[in-house]
Amino acid sequence: METTENVKPHPLIAVIPVAVLISFLTTVITLFGSDSLSGGSQIALLMGMAVCVSLSMTVYNVPWQAFERQIKATIGEVSITLLILLCVGMLAGSWMISGIVPTLIYYGVQMMVPQFFLVSACVICALVSVLSGSSWTTIATIGVALLGIGHALGISEAWTAGAIISGAYFGDKLSPLSDTTILASSATGTDLFVHIRYMMLTTIPTFLIAMAIFFAAGISQGAEAQVQVGEYIEGLSRTFNISLWTLLVPLITGVLIARRVPSLIVLFASSVMACLTALILQPQILCEVAGGGDITAGTMTRGLAITCYGATAVDTGSSALNELVATRGMAGMLNTIWLILCAMCFGAAMVASGMVQSITGVIIRLIRNRVSLVASTVGTGIFMNITTGDQFISIVLTADIFKDVYRRQGYESRLLSRTTEDAATVTSVLIPWNTCGMTQSTVLGVSTLTYLPYCFFNLLSPLMSVIVAAIGWRIVKTMPGLDENA
Repeated sequence: METTENVKPHPLIAVIPVAVLISFLTTVITLFGSDSLSGGSQIALLMGMAVCVSLSMTVYNVPWQAFERQIKATIGEVSITLLILLCVGMLAGSWMISGIVPTLIYYGVQMMVPQFFLVSACVICALVSVLSGSSWTTIATIGVALLGIGHALGISEAWTAGAIISGAYFGDKLSPLSDTTILASSATGTDLFVHIRYMMLTTIPTFLIAMAIFFAAGISQGAEAQVQVGEYIEGLSRTFNISLWTLLVPLITGVLIARRVPSLIVLFASSVMACLTALILQPQILCEVAGGGDITAGTMTRGLAITCYGATAVDTGSSALNELVATRGMAGMLNTIWLILCAMCFGAAMVASGMVQSITGVIIRLIRNRVSLVASTVGTGIFMNITTGDQFISIVLTADIFKDVYRRQGYESRLLSRTTEDAATVTSVLIPWNTCGMTQSTVLGVSTLTYLPYCFFNLLSPLMSVIVAAIGWRIVKTMPGLDENA
């Protein structure tokens, strides 16, 4: 990350853009509610950026060119993320209209017991995420299907989303295929598998606690749920050509993931396969999406195009089911992409101005012992997620800020890598304007603030990191200036 040299804004000045951002976001959310992502939040981020730039240029003489360079670099770093978002939108539409998700829901609602649904959803997402190394891919595929199954079983969508996200981020955190896991280990100079083994000391207890909560909640939710299985089965079988052949697409997608094919290629290839499946098994649905008419090459082509890029609405005879099978395609991701761009601009301005470094410098000066060191790292990781709007930037900056501090105090690099993941990786999905929070809320159709209280794994992970530090469980202090990975 590029920063401007010799810029040391006073911490009280540095917090002003953050305070402005929070004030504007609070106002926007109060005024617009769930529609705040349609423009209001973007304006709030740009206003925070404007305040940051104005203060830096007038008070500290930071040249505008420094902000331009940082913005270009930061947006360049998330360019692949933006393409992935577009592919996720295309995949969501194609998997639904092709009958893949309806087939998964059709059989899933008949196999799953409402009382054990939440814990089952969490475990399934955890396994898929460990194998795929991607919480995003897990949530965009099996997560969407599980949300539909939960809806059919009468389970609260907030609880279901919380279970899905908890499982997906557990797997993402421990998978050797995960970008964030590799990044955290490399940024701190820790061997990848040493990093993963050390994370288990905080991650597995946290996951078990989350599972216990989902188990208890599932018993309560399942007992009170008004099961709509019959209505969903009838509506899906009447509308879609339910066929196990559609599951070849998820199967091939899983093979591509196992072979470590890049996420962007996997998502695009899976969408293309789903489109071919729709042509073969769901021609009548494609014609309905196209606006009606006979089944011809022209109408089906039009239906496929709309499925990939636009909103689709299929009449199943049930209003609840109609809402479930509706999709928004790539166009549904545009507000999220817009928000990510604005969040990246704000984060870049805070870095280029030196304000992020100024604030974290205050935190570092408060470090007195092992617990305060770990707590400061946790707080910095969360703060970076809030101010920079991206988990990758948060991981890199947190590691860079504390690497020398841990070394000087004689702590192993694996303690820093684990703490960084316990904070920066898992809390990113809880911030409405962070790339993860924006993406998952868009994919699942559940707002960040709605699912946030139920993402128990994500909420408890930072706390567990501090608790384990207080206990001192397997935290080794080497000679100051030395570092041991094993």
